[in-house]
Amino acid sequence: MLRACGARVFALVGVMAAVGGLTGCGHPEKHAERTGPPAVVASTDVWGSVARAVAGDDASVSSIITSASADPHSFEASPSDAAAITDASIVVFNGGGYDSWVEAVLDNHPDVASIDAYSLLDTAAVGEPQPANEHVFYELGTAGAVAQRLAERLAETDPGHASDYRKRAEEFVKRADSIRAAERALAGEYPGAAVVATEPVAHYLIRAAGLADKTPKGFTSSIEQDADPAPVDVAAVLDLITGRDVRAVLFNDQTVTEVTRQVRGAAEKAGVPVVTVTETLPAGTDYLSWQGDAVKRLTDALRESR
Repeated sequence: MLRACGARVFALVGVMAAVGGLTGCGHPEKHAERTGPPAVVASTDVWGSVARAVAGDDASVSSIITSASADPHSFEASPSDAAAITDASIVVFNGGGYDSWVEAVLDNHPDVASIDAYSLLDTAAVGEPQPANEHVFYELGTAGAVAQRLAERLAETDPGHASDYRKRAEEFVKRADSIRAAERALAGEYPGAAVVATEPVAHYLIRAAGLADKTPKGFTSSIEQDADPAPVDVAAVLDLITGRDVRAVLFNDQTVTEVTRQVRGAAEKAGVPVVTVTETLPAGTDYLSWQGDAVKRLTDALRESR
Protein backbone atom coordinates (compact mmCIF):
# COMPACT_ATOMS: atom_id res chain seq x y z
CA MET A 1 0.00 0.00 0.00
CA LEU A 2 2.82 2.34 -0.92
CA ARG A 3 2.37 5.53 -2.81
CA ALA A 4 4.23 5.92 -6.09
CA CYS A 5 3.67 9.66 -6.41
CA GLY A 6 6.14 11.88 -8.22
CA ALA A 7 6.80 13.93 -5.11
CA ARG A 8 8.11 10.85 -3.33
CA VAL A 9 10.48 10.13 -6.23
CA PHE A 10 11.80 13.70 -6.14
CA ALA A 11 12.15 13.50 -2.35
CA LEU A 12 14.18 10.31 -2.64
CA VAL A 13 16.45 11.84 -5.27
CA GLY A 14 16.93 14.92 -3.07
CA VAL A 15 17.85 12.80 -0.08
CA MET A 16 20.32 10.73 -2.09
CA ALA A 17 21.96 13.93 -3.28
CA ALA A 18 22.13 15.15 0.31
CA VAL A 19 23.64 11.85 1.41
CA GLY A 20 26.28 12.17 -1.30
CA GLY A 21 27.30 15.50 0.22
CA LEU A 22 27.47 14.06 3.72
CA THR A 23 30.15 11.43 3.23
CA GLY A 24 31.80 10.88 6.57
CA CYS A 25 28.85 12.09 8.66
CA GLY A 26 27.58 9.61 11.19
CA HIS A 27 30.67 7.39 11.14
CA PRO A 28 31.49 5.37 14.27
CA GLU A 29 34.29 7.67 15.43
CA LYS A 30 31.97 10.68 15.36
CA HIS A 31 29.34 8.92 17.50
CA ALA A 32 32.02 7.71 19.89
CA GLU A 33 33.02 11.33 20.53
CA ARG A 34 29.47 12.47 21.34
CA THR A 35 29.06 14.19 24.67
CA GLY A 36 25.90 15.11 26.52
CA PRO A 37 22.55 13.31 26.45
CA PRO A 38 21.60 10.94 23.61
CA ALA A 39 19.93 12.60 20.62
CA VAL A 40 16.91 10.82 19.15
CA VAL A 41 15.65 11.88 15.72
CA ALA A 42 12.21 10.75 14.52
CA SER A 43 10.87 10.89 10.98
CA THR A 44 7.53 12.38 12.11
CA ASP A 45 6.17 14.00 15.23
CA VAL A 46 4.06 10.86 15.77
CA TRP A 47 7.15 8.73 16.36
CA GLY A 48 8.82 11.71 18.01
CA SER A 49 6.03 11.75 20.60
CA VAL A 50 6.50 8.04 21.29
CA ALA A 51 10.23 8.64 21.67
CA ARG A 52 9.69 11.63 23.97
CA ALA A 53 7.49 9.55 26.26
CA VAL A 54 10.45 7.21 26.78
CA ALA A 55 13.27 9.76 26.75
CA GLY A 56 11.77 12.16 29.30
CA ASP A 57 14.34 14.79 30.24
CA ASP A 58 17.25 12.38 29.91
CA ALA A 59 17.60 12.47 26.11
CA SER A 60 16.79 15.02 23.43
CA VAL A 61 14.14 14.23 20.83
CA SER A 62 13.50 16.04 17.55
CA SER A 63 11.16 15.27 14.66
CA ILE A 64 11.68 16.07 10.99
CA ILE A 65 7.99 16.35 10.00
CA THR A 66 6.10 18.42 12.56
CA SER A 67 3.36 20.19 10.61
CA ALA A 68 -0.20 18.93 11.00
CA SER A 69 -0.85 20.10 7.43
CA ALA A 70 2.02 18.08 5.95
CA ASP A 71 1.48 14.87 4.02
CA PRO A 72 4.33 12.50 4.99
CA HIS A 73 3.83 10.56 1.74
CA SER A 74 4.94 13.50 -0.40
CA PHE A 75 7.53 14.97 1.97
CA GLU A 76 10.74 16.25 0.39
CA ALA A 77 13.72 15.95 2.74
CA SER A 78 16.40 18.63 2.77
CA PRO A 79 20.18 18.23 3.22
CA SER A 80 19.79 19.42 6.82
CA ASP A 81 17.21 16.66 7.40
CA ALA A 82 19.71 14.09 6.14
CA ALA A 83 22.39 15.58 8.37
CA ALA A 84 20.09 15.33 11.40
CA ILE A 85 19.58 11.63 10.68
CA THR A 86 23.28 10.84 10.28
CA ASP A 87 24.20 12.78 13.42
CA ALA A 88 21.56 11.13 15.65
CA SER A 89 22.31 8.70 18.44
CA ILE A 90 19.16 6.78 17.47
CA VAL A 91 16.74 7.27 14.57
CA VAL A 92 13.09 6.21 14.92
CA PHE A 93 11.16 5.88 11.68
CA ASN A 94 8.01 4.24 10.39
CA GLY A 95 9.43 1.95 7.71
CA GLY A 96 7.45 -0.11 5.23
CA GLY A 97 8.19 2.46 2.52
CA TYR A 98 6.18 5.13 4.35
CA ASP A 99 9.22 7.32 4.99
CA SER A 100 11.63 5.88 2.44
CA TRP A 101 13.64 9.10 2.48
CA VAL A 102 14.89 8.05 5.95
CA GLU A 103 15.74 4.57 4.75
CA ALA A 104 17.73 6.05 1.85
CA VAL A 105 19.97 7.93 4.28
CA LEU A 106 20.34 4.98 6.65
CA ASP A 107 21.24 2.63 3.80
CA ASN A 108 24.32 4.79 3.22
CA HIS A 109 25.10 5.11 6.94
CA PRO A 110 24.55 1.65 8.44
CA ASP A 111 26.45 2.64 11.60
CA VAL A 112 23.58 4.91 12.71
CA ALA A 113 21.42 3.08 15.26
CA SER A 114 17.80 2.98 14.15
CA ILE A 115 14.38 1.54 15.01
CA ASP A 116 12.07 0.55 12.15
CA ALA A 117 8.51 0.50 13.53
CA TYR A 118 7.10 -1.48 10.60
CA SER A 119 9.52 -4.31 11.28
CA LEU A 120 8.11 -4.63 14.82
CA LEU A 121 4.52 -5.19 13.67
CA ASP A 122 3.27 -8.53 14.98
CA THR A 123 1.28 -9.58 11.92
CA ALA A 124 0.08 -12.77 13.59
CA ALA A 125 -1.29 -10.88 16.60
CA VAL A 126 -3.27 -8.42 14.46
CA GLY A 127 -4.28 -11.03 11.88
CA GLU A 128 -2.64 -9.06 9.11
CA PRO A 129 -1.72 -10.68 5.79
CA GLN A 130 1.45 -9.64 4.02
CA PRO A 131 2.15 -7.12 2.71
CA ALA A 132 0.88 -5.31 5.79
CA ASN A 133 -0.57 -1.82 5.84
CA GLU A 134 2.29 0.63 6.39
CA HIS A 135 0.37 2.97 8.72
CA VAL A 136 1.59 1.10 11.80
CA PHE A 137 1.36 4.20 14.00
CA TYR A 138 -2.35 3.35 14.40
CA GLU A 139 -1.37 -0.09 15.77
CA LEU A 140 -0.88 0.45 19.48
CA GLY A 141 0.97 -2.81 20.03
CA THR A 142 3.59 -1.70 17.52
CA ALA A 143 3.92 1.69 19.19
CA GLY A 144 4.49 -0.09 22.49
CA ALA A 145 7.13 -2.31 20.88
CA VAL A 146 8.90 0.80 19.56
CA ALA A 147 8.84 2.35 23.05
CA GLN A 148 10.36 -0.77 24.59
CA ARG A 149 13.00 -1.14 21.87
CA LEU A 150 13.94 2.52 22.26
CA ALA A 151 14.22 2.15 26.04
CA GLU A 152 16.72 -0.67 25.54
CA ARG A 153 18.72 1.28 22.97
CA LEU A 154 18.83 4.35 25.22
CA ALA A 155 19.80 2.20 28.19
CA GLU A 156 22.78 0.94 26.20
CA THR A 157 23.75 4.45 25.14
CA ASP A 158 23.11 6.07 28.53
CA PRO A 159 23.40 3.39 31.25
CA GLY A 160 23.07 5.93 34.04
CA HIS A 161 19.39 6.47 33.18
CA ALA A 162 18.60 2.91 32.06
CA SER A 163 15.99 2.25 34.74
CA ASP A 164 14.25 5.56 33.99
CA TYR A 165 13.98 4.78 30.28
CA ARG A 166 12.57 1.34 31.01
CA LYS A 167 10.04 2.62 33.56
CA ARG A 168 8.77 5.25 31.15
CA ALA A 169 8.43 2.65 28.39
CA GLU A 170 6.45 0.40 30.74
CA GLU A 171 4.11 3.27 31.58
CA PHE A 172 3.65 4.05 27.89
CA VAL A 173 2.74 0.43 27.14
CA LYS A 174 0.31 0.37 30.06
CA ARG A 175 -1.50 3.46 28.78
CA ALA A 176 -1.46 2.14 25.20
CA ASP A 177 -3.01 -1.10 26.42
CA SER A 178 -5.90 0.81 28.00
CA ILE A 179 -6.64 2.42 24.63
CA ARG A 180 -6.41 -0.99 22.95
CA ALA A 181 -9.01 -2.22 25.46
CA ALA A 182 -11.34 0.59 24.33
CA GLU A 183 -10.82 -0.50 20.71
CA ARG A 184 -11.64 -4.11 21.57
CA ALA A 185 -14.76 -2.95 23.42
CA LEU A 186 -16.05 -1.56 20.12
CA ALA A 187 -15.57 -4.99 18.57
CA GLY A 188 -17.89 -6.39 21.22
CA GLU A 189 -20.46 -3.62 20.97
CA TYR A 190 -20.55 -3.18 17.18
CA PRO A 191 -19.28 -6.48 15.73
CA GLY A 192 -18.80 -6.21 11.98
CA ALA A 193 -20.26 -2.71 11.71
CA ALA A 194 -19.55 -1.41 8.21
CA VAL A 195 -17.47 1.69 7.48
CA VAL A 196 -15.66 3.22 4.51
CA ALA A 197 -12.44 5.23 4.51
CA THR A 198 -11.13 7.80 2.06
CA GLU A 199 -7.64 6.42 2.72
CA PRO A 200 -6.47 3.43 4.82
CA VAL A 201 -4.61 5.58 7.36
CA ALA A 202 -6.58 4.21 10.33
CA HIS A 203 -6.56 0.64 9.02
CA TYR A 204 -5.39 -0.81 12.34
CA LEU A 205 -7.98 1.12 14.34
CA ILE A 206 -10.71 -0.29 12.10
CA ARG A 207 -9.27 -3.77 12.44
CA ALA A 208 -8.85 -3.63 16.23
CA ALA A 209 -12.41 -2.32 16.60
CA GLY A 210 -13.76 -5.34 14.69
CA LEU A 211 -15.34 -3.18 12.00
CA ALA A 212 -15.84 -4.16 8.36
CA ASP A 213 -14.08 -1.85 5.91
CA LYS A 214 -16.33 -1.83 2.85
CA THR A 215 -14.18 0.55 0.82
CA PRO A 216 -13.66 -0.98 -2.67
CA LYS A 217 -10.06 -2.13 -3.15
CA GLY A 218 -9.83 -0.21 -6.41
CA PHE A 219 -10.80 3.02 -4.63
CA THR A 220 -8.19 2.48 -1.91
CA SER A 221 -5.45 1.54 -4.34
CA SER A 222 -6.05 4.59 -6.53
CA ILE A 223 -6.05 7.02 -3.62
CA GLU A 224 -2.80 5.47 -2.33
CA GLN A 225 -1.25 5.97 -5.78
CA ASP A 226 -2.37 9.62 -5.90
CA ALA A 227 -4.70 8.78 -8.78
CA ASP A 228 -8.40 9.37 -9.24
CA PRO A 229 -10.42 6.23 -8.49
CA ALA A 230 -12.39 4.69 -11.33
CA PRO A 231 -15.95 6.04 -11.62
CA VAL A 232 -17.33 2.60 -10.75
CA ASP A 233 -15.40 2.60 -7.44
CA VAL A 234 -16.47 6.14 -6.59
CA ALA A 235 -20.07 5.21 -7.36
CA ALA A 236 -19.80 2.14 -5.11
CA VAL A 237 -18.60 4.25 -2.18
CA LEU A 238 -21.30 6.86 -2.72
CA ASP A 239 -23.98 4.16 -2.96
CA LEU A 240 -22.88 2.73 0.39
CA ILE A 241 -23.16 6.17 1.95
CA THR A 242 -26.39 7.37 0.39
CA GLY A 243 -28.01 4.02 1.11
CA ARG A 244 -26.81 4.33 4.73
CA ASP A 245 -25.21 0.92 4.45
CA VAL A 246 -22.22 2.11 6.50
CA ARG A 247 -22.11 3.43 10.03
CA ALA A 248 -19.29 5.95 9.54
CA VAL A 249 -16.87 7.46 7.03
CA LEU A 250 -13.23 7.78 8.10
CA PHE A 251 -11.82 10.85 6.38
CA ASN A 252 -8.10 11.63 6.07
CA ASP A 253 -8.05 15.38 6.40
CA GLN A 254 -4.42 15.67 5.27
CA THR A 255 -4.94 14.21 1.80
CA VAL A 256 -7.99 15.92 0.35
CA THR A 257 -9.01 15.62 -3.31
CA GLU A 258 -12.14 16.42 -5.26
CA VAL A 259 -13.19 12.78 -4.90
CA THR A 260 -12.70 12.68 -1.13
CA ARG A 261 -14.55 15.99 -0.79
CA GLN A 262 -17.40 14.41 -2.74
CA VAL A 263 -17.40 11.43 -0.36
CA ARG A 264 -17.47 13.66 2.68
CA GLY A 265 -20.23 15.80 1.22
CA ALA A 266 -22.34 12.74 0.52
CA ALA A 267 -21.86 11.54 4.10
CA GLU A 268 -22.87 14.86 5.56
CA LYS A 269 -25.94 15.01 3.33
CA ALA A 270 -26.97 11.44 4.21
CA GLY A 271 -26.37 11.96 7.91
CA VAL A 272 -23.59 9.38 8.10
CA PRO A 273 -21.05 10.44 10.76
CA VAL A 274 -17.61 11.51 9.53
CA VAL A 275 -14.58 10.63 11.67
CA THR A 276 -11.54 12.73 10.79
CA VAL A 277 -8.15 10.99 11.01
CA THR A 278 -4.67 12.42 10.49
CA GLU A 279 -1.15 11.14 9.88
CA THR A 280 0.62 13.68 12.08
CA LEU A 281 -0.25 15.02 15.52
CA PRO A 282 -2.77 17.83 15.91
CA ALA A 283 -1.25 20.84 17.66
CA GLY A 284 -0.91 20.54 21.41
CA THR A 285 -1.37 16.79 21.70
CA ASP A 286 0.80 13.73 22.19
CA TYR A 287 0.67 10.25 20.70
CA LEU A 288 -1.48 8.55 23.32
CA SER A 289 -3.94 11.45 23.59
CA TRP A 290 -4.23 11.49 19.79
CA GLN A 291 -4.95 7.77 19.61
CA GLY A 292 -7.35 7.87 22.55
CA ASP A 293 -9.25 10.75 20.93
CA ALA A 294 -9.52 8.84 17.64
CA VAL A 295 -11.11 5.89 19.47
CA LYS A 296 -13.49 8.22 21.30
CA ARG A 297 -14.58 9.95 18.09
CA LEU A 298 -15.13 6.63 16.36
CA THR A 299 -17.14 5.40 19.35
CA ASP A 300 -19.27 8.53 19.29
CA ALA A 301 -19.86 8.14 15.55
CA LEU A 302 -20.99 4.52 15.89
CA ARG A 303 -23.34 5.43 18.73
CA GLU A 304 -24.75 8.34 16.75
CA SER A 305 -25.38 6.17 13.71
CA ARG A 306 -27.28 3.63 15.80
